[in-house]
Amino acid sequence: MKIKKTYSFAFWTSFYITLITSCALFLVAYFFLNTTLTLNFLLLFIGVIFIVTFLISQYRLEIFIYQRLKKIYNSVSILDSSDFNKTSITSDIDSLSKEVQKFAQNKQEQIKILTLRENYRREFLGNVSHELKTPLFTVQGYLLTLADGAINDKKISHKYIERANKGVDRLIAIVKDLDLISKLESADLNLNKQPFNIIEVIQSVFDLLEIKTKKRNISLFLDKQYNYPIQVIGDVEKIEQVLTNLIVNSIKYGKIGGTTIVSVTPFEKEKILVKISDNGEGIKAEHKARLFERFYRVDQSRSREQGGSGLGLSIVKHIVEAHNEQIFVESEFKKGSVFSFTLEKVENI
Repeated sequence: MKIKKTYSFAFWTSFYITLITSCALFLVAYFFLNTTLTLNFLLLFIGVIFIVTFLISQYRLEIFIYQRLKKIYNSVSILDSSDFNKTSITSDIDSLSKEVQKFAQNKQEQIKILTLRENYRREFLGNVSHELKTPLFTVQGYLLTLADGAINDKKISHKYIERANKGVDRLIAIVKDLDLISKLESADLNLNKQPFNIIEVIQSVFDLLEIKTKKRNISLFLDKQYNYPIQVIGDVEKIEQVLTNLIVNSIKYGKIGGTTIVSVTPFEKEKILVKISDNGEGIKAEHKARLFERFYRVDQSRSREQGGSGLGLSIVKHIVEAHNEQIFVESEFKKGSVFSFTLEKVENI
């Protein structure tokens, strides 16, 4: 086994001290006291001196290293001396060096995470401010115009009131979505899980979005005819919201005259996979990692033209994860996207 360097240092220090002391004692006894030391006395003296000096050297060396290391912790900004107090003292220089490096790496990782969180917080606040500011200024502009006399013109007043109302609706949608995400993140959302037919819910979402699809001439299809219901467990209202958000996205970013296909397939043993596929513009690889962030938009200008709160995919992710399920995304730029999520299947009785 490799002997600790401090033990080696203490051993040789004790050896030299013992050797010098023994020689000095022998010379004093022989030349000044005119006597000869017995072998037993000499061995006992050597043993006591060696052990005492070894222990003192080792103890003092450990204290010295501890104090020096603590000064290093206190002098380096990324380290905290309290962390060192939580660990046992070692006198092995190599081990100490590794410990310092480990602490430094841990602190650097913490700083990196905190920096990312701070950047995310700053970006999030900026996005919230922008999303709220746009409809607020729109509403304010129309109301001020009406207050300046435009209200007397029935044609203009009616048009401006409608536009102001759309701005208010957008504000309400953003606030509602933020409130929902807040509840989802704080686990304050009570899910009413129960069995339901996922095919029926998909069909109802198709009917709900019929007007939107006609505006862009996009066709919604199930991948095949499902002759029998597929029963799953979940909060039917929340899963309907997931489907609505994903299908609305496929309509917004799908090509005009394109198609959106929804399929339901087995996944693992007790799950099913709901898949929403479109042949739209797709998503570039660099955007995939941030797709589910709040207010993150792949195409800023076009996203704002299409409307919405910018929270749709974030809500989708939170609802799916609140069900303890998974969500996936596959996309190829200019060829289309596939969003899919899992649900628990009702066991056949």
